[in-house]
Amino acid sequence: MTEIMVASAADRPRVVDSLVAAFAADPVLRFLFPADEDYPEQAAAFFGHLFDKRVGRGTVWTVAGGMSTAIWEPPGGGTPAGELDVPAEARARVKAYDEAVHAALPDEPYWYLGVLGTHPAAAGRRLGRAVMAAGLRRAAADRLPAVLETSTAVNVEIYRRSGWEVVAEVGEPLPIWVMRHPG
Repeated sequence: MTEIMVASAADRPRVVDSLVAAFAADPVLRFLFPADEDYPEQAAAFFGHLFDKRVGRGTVWTVAGGMSTAIWEPPGGGTPAGELDVPAEARARVKAYDEAVHAALPDEPYWYLGVLGTHPAAAGRRLGRAVMAAGLRRAAADRLPAVLETSTAVNVEIYRRSGWEVVAEVGEPLPIWVMRHPG
């Protein structure tokens, strides 16, 4: 059995490295950080920022030494963690994406799966499903639904097999599906 752990600050380097690798070809991350030469550094700043916002809340689950990670935001959510340390143009793209997604999110309370990624070297081992399940259990314990967004049709089908359903679609700045899992 794979042991799922709540991440601590000490896990940050491994988690960030795995997420940078996991999202190297992801449409959202490549929209946010399109230049190949800048992607590793800017994506690391982005994932580090998200990790830092949530690790103290005990809502970052990881497995296999950071090879797969789920970063969840509990209901009532957003905690500022300072400004994202990337160039202004990248921050503007992050803001535009964030605004588009948040306009499509439900008004009801929910657990938000902000990031789910598995290092390519660990793909196919179902680690992502395992770390996602930890947050789904928390949502179920709170009797709340879970919400996520994805930018690939392939991921929509993968999430559907895990009980998620599409509840909204966003067309700009790129195609995005908002999905909900019952509580």
